[in-house]
Amino acid sequence: QVQLVQSGGGLVQAGGSLRLSCAASGRTFNNYVMGWFRQAPGKEREFVAAIRWTTGTINYEDSVKGRFTISRDTAKNTVYLQMNSLKPEDTAVYYCAARQGGSSFYTDNYDNWGQGTQVTVSS
Repeated sequence: QVQLVQSGGGLVQAGGSLRLSCAASGRTFNNYVMGWFRQAPGKEREFVAAIRWTTGTINYEDSVKGRFTISRDTAKNTVYLQMNSLKPEDTAVYYCAARQGGSSFYTDNYDNWGQGTQVTVSS
C-alpha cells in the first residue's frame, strides 16, 4: 500500500517561494513516476510536474517552466516541488501522486495521492 504524506505550503506574497515535500512509503518505487498536480477553486485538477523515480526524467506544465523545480531524494523516498517567483494564479491545493510505468499528464493515470496542501499567493 503506497502512502504519500505531504508537507509544506502556506501563504506567500507574489514573487516569493515555497517548497512542498511528499514522503512516500509502502513499497520500492523503482518503476514509479511521481507527480505534482494542483486544483484551484472551481477548476479541474491539473498537471504541474512529474519525475521518473529511477532516471530522474522530468516533465513540466508550460506555465511553471523556469519557476518550479521537481526533484527527488531516493534515500529519503521524498519528492519535492520548489516553487519560485510565485504568482497569484498559482494559488491552489497541491497534490502529489504516484503511478507505475511511464510519465503521464492525466490525473486518472495516477493511482495514489497525497492529502493535498494549500498554497496561497497574495498579490
